[in-house]
Amino acid sequence: MKTKLLSLVLVSVASIGLSGCVLNIGEGEGQWSNTDSWERVQDQNRANIAKLTMGMSREQVMALMGTADFNEAYVKQDKEIYVLYYRTQRVRGDGTTTKDECTPVVLTNNAVVGWGPKAYAAM
Repeated sequence: MKTKLLSLVLVSVASIGLSGCVLNIGEGEGQWSNTDSWERVQDQNRANIAKLTMGMSREQVMALMGTADFNEAYVKQDKEIYVLYYRTQRVRGDGTTTKDECTPVVLTNNAVVGWGPKAYAAM
C-alpha cells in the first residue's frame, strides 16, 4: 500500500512539474515570429515590383512576384480588373499582413496597367 501511494505521489509531482514545459520546433511557421522573415519578404517584393513593366500578363506577374497576399477581381465597363496585393511595408507589428501594408498591382484584361495606390485609385 505504501509503495502504491508513494508511486502515485511521485507521478503527481512529476506531471505537475512537467506541465510547464514547452517545446518549440520550427522557425516562424504560421506567423511572422522570425523578426527578419517579414523584412526579407518585403525587401524581395519591393525589388520585384521594381522589375514590373506595363503590359505584363497576370501569369508573368505571379511568376515574378509569387502568390499575392490578397487579390481582388471584378468587371467594370466590360473590362476584367485584377488587383494583386504584395506586402511591401510594415504598419503594425502584430504578425498579420493587412492591405495597408501591401502595394497593389493592377491588371486590366490580363495586362498590367499600373501598381501602387494611384493605379488602384484610378480604377
